[in-house]
Amino acid sequence: MFSSTDYDKLQQIMNESPEKSDLLSRLLEFHRMEISTISHEIRNPLTLVYSTLQLLESQHPEVLSFRHWNELHQDIEYMNQLLQDLSSYNNGERLICQPVDLNTYLKVLALSFASSIVDTEIEFTSKIAPDLPTISLDSVKIKQALLNLLRNARDAVLSDNAASHPSICMEVSTGEKQIRIIISDTGCGIAPEDLSSIFEPFVTHKSDGTGLGLAITKRIIVSHGGSIDVISTPGHGTIFTILLPIQQNT
Repeated sequence: MFSSTDYDKLQQIMNESPEKSDLLSRLLEFHRMEISTISHEIRNPLTLVYSTLQLLESQHPEVLSFRHWNELHQDIEYMNQLLQDLSSYNNGERLICQPVDLNTYLKVLALSFASSIVDTEIEFTSKIAPDLPTISLDSVKIKQALLNLLRNARDAVLSDNAASHPSICMEVSTGEKQIRIIISDTGCGIAPEDLSSIFEPFVTHKSDGTGLGLAITKRIIVSHGGSIDVISTPGHGTIFTILLPIQQNT
């Protein structure tokens, strides 16, 4: 699988001439089709395995007490999640854009995330500027990207190495021809040696992570003509900054 750096280099080559752009576009499309085919072929037998387990449980309830039975379920769920993330990563550049009222859109997203952490001690604040414009974007994919960052922040502030006061903030403002979205937390932070690779696919520092969440997020943001940057201090927290153009060539 291509890394995000590989895609950046390919994009530079594609910009050199129409002939190179056409050739590499066809190469990337073939690459996406290959991944989709592989994911589909794996998902089908995995669904059959899961159905068989459910049948066993219904006919032989005693298996629920078998040693490692729960672990078996967890492994299958992990594989399903991996396939879903792989599909999201593979299709991250395929956008269905339409005009979106950012004020309403981001307030609903913030409320949705806030409701998911209502039973925790996390202090979540959202600062959304009142003058945000309506812009063209893929609302489903941008929501996925932002929730990926917010959920990562949630995990970070609940970790053992986080600051004593767990808090997350999402701040959105508008500047000249761009929207700035800042998601910050007081979590465990990211080690300096890991910062350069966190957007690469299959790189994860979570025991249950697929390593595709941040790779998906970056691909979605870049596909909208935007950028994403991160600064982090271990033991103090992390700040992700997203810039999205107000006028996009979609």
